[in-house]
Amino acid sequence: MLRLPVFACVFTALCLLPIGAGQAAVRTDGEETGQAMPEKDAELALADYSLEQLAEIVVTSVSRQPGRLGSAAASLYVISGADIARAGATTIPEALRLAPNLQVAMTGSQEYAISARGFSSQLANKLLVLVDGRSVYSPLFSGVFWEAQDVPMMDIERIEVISGPGGTIWGTNAVNGVINIITRSAADTQGGLATVHAGNRQAGATVRYGKRLANGAHVRVYGKRDELEGAPGEAPGMDGGSAGRRQAGFLLDWEGADQGLSISGDMMDGALRASREPRTSFSGANLAARFNARLAGDAELRLQVYVEQARREQRGVGRSELDIFDLEAQYSKRLGERHALTWGGGYRHGRDRFANGPVLQFAPDHRHLGWTNLFVQDEASITPRLRATAGLRLEHNDYTGMELLPNLRLAWDAGSDNGADAMLWAAASRTVRAPSRIDRDLLLVDPASNGQRYLIAPSPGMRSETARVLELGWRAQPTTALSYSATLFYSDYAHLRTLELQGAGAPAMFGNLGHGQVRGLEFWGSWQAARGWRLSAGAVLQDVATGAAPASTDVSARAGLATNDPRSYWTLRSSHELRPGLGADLMLRRVARLPQPAVPGYHELDARIAWQARPELELSLVGRNLLHARHPEFGAADLRQLAERNLFASAMLHF
Repeated sequence: MLRLPVFACVFTALCLLPIGAGQAAVRTDGEETGQAMPEKDAELALADYSLEQLAEIVVTSVSRQPGRLGSAAASLYVISGADIARAGATTIPEALRLAPNLQVAMTGSQEYAISARGFSSQLANKLLVLVDGRSVYSPLFSGVFWEAQDVPMMDIERIEVISGPGGTIWGTNAVNGVINIITRSAADTQGGLATVHAGNRQAGATVRYGKRLANGAHVRVYGKRDELEGAPGEAPGMDGGSAGRRQAGFLLDWEGADQGLSISGDMMDGALRASREPRTSFSGANLAARFNARLAGDAELRLQVYVEQARREQRGVGRSELDIFDLEAQYSKRLGERHALTWGGGYRHGRDRFANGPVLQFAPDHRHLGWTNLFVQDEASITPRLRATAGLRLEHNDYTGMELLPNLRLAWDAGSDNGADAMLWAAASRTVRAPSRIDRDLLLVDPASNGQRYLIAPSPGMRSETARVLELGWRAQPTTALSYSATLFYSDYAHLRTLELQGAGAPAMFGNLGHGQVRGLEFWGSWQAARGWRLSAGAVLQDVATGAAPASTDVSARAGLATNDPRSYWTLRSSHELRPGLGADLMLRRVARLPQPAVPGYHELDARIAWQARPELELSLVGRNLLHARHPEFGAADLRQLAERNLFASAMLHF
């Protein structure tokens, strides 16, 4: 039985107070309907959205074309900017905890293991993450350094989270899901805004200013600074360490009658500090340009180009430098009344350099890698109620050559004449995770051998991992007060990475003798319990089974090829307008135990209460992990850090 600390009880009582009789009238969040509303109104309006308006959210991650969330033939969950504000999220991983189809586990001060549909790890490599169309995965390991990713939370318009394959649209590595972080336009963030927060574990500040230029363009600039103290480790004497980062950036938008241009850039640096590990420092910068034009014949052209630099160094371990150039073009056109065609292509070039350390090395220590792709997708209206979407992507990489990523989706409009909205959809996909630098070129030196013996040698035979995925989904809004989505999925993985022993005294090498199956159910829904009060729930039930071929010598095969996923996890959220200008939010979450390394299952409660003190000033109090002083979420007991209770106050001022 759960025993609530006193302040958890206080938070809960505040958030469950009855709605006052003077409740404000229902308001609409313009972001959900394609028009951004003032930020100071967005937070406290969430619980008043109608579910019909939520179904009309415009999403782009499923087909690269704008479409209704209610018509998306995918397991797609949208985190709105208002959701993020009401949760009091200060980092991207904290915001991603709001998605019921993601598994988010804290592993360090600012380090996380984030995955969908299994294969969770701090070096998870089957999830593609985009920020305004810019891929942020590292070619080093095909995953994301979450501590190096940040945007001002109040600038996020929405985060589209797809659980399931997205390779046909987004390319290799979109095996188990896609996270697409989409920020507000510069026109929607005019004027000044400053936020500051401070508490027992963290402190930070952000300043942003937007302005309309004489030529009709809009610009915004921002700067932010964050510091975080880590919780102690589970092992005796293990310091929790700390993390800090600074970031600044800009966005310039210009919109004409039939074309638009957007130019953005960011630069940041930060560090992770812990007593048992050498200090890790990281820095980076990016510059992106996006152009779109509406052409004759109901056609549209989109171009995107960006460059990025990233640096990372861990004392005594090594230093990496990465330069990225990425170019992409997309053309869309309706062909008659039944077909909507989208096609395009892109080229990505990466140049890396490593200063090898005494233990972790790469051979060669520098590489130039290229990725080229072509894709086409046709959405066809077979009948007024039945749609079919077929797509194919051809992608070439320097390690394995050409990869084929096909996809077929069917969607049937099962809505009734009385206005109830419902859709049945099914999908079949093949997707791929291409090898990374770690897979092919890693050299791991035995630290006891004085550099004379290797534990892992480069693996030139490492192939791509593949997955064949079947999905069946149902999305419905049977009444104006209730909506839900459910998805059954089955994924069959082949050629999973294994670590193969080569004989006595010889270093091990990576191979592809692993296989696996993941099957499960994803569900989430929302209920408008009363005007100004919404309850939302989500759950994932999954069975992750992996193994290796009889010829494999990978000793981890008996433990599931190092996968460590819960069989279930769920969330329950309450968004409540207590009275005009006063809002309260609760999120209760449960994660089942992790098998290997063993991590106990846990319940936790997060809460926030916010007061609109003046039209331009909001004050809030946020509590995280209120049920326990600290608890583990991921990793081996002798190495893992603990998630700790966290209380902080926040202020947001518009000027």
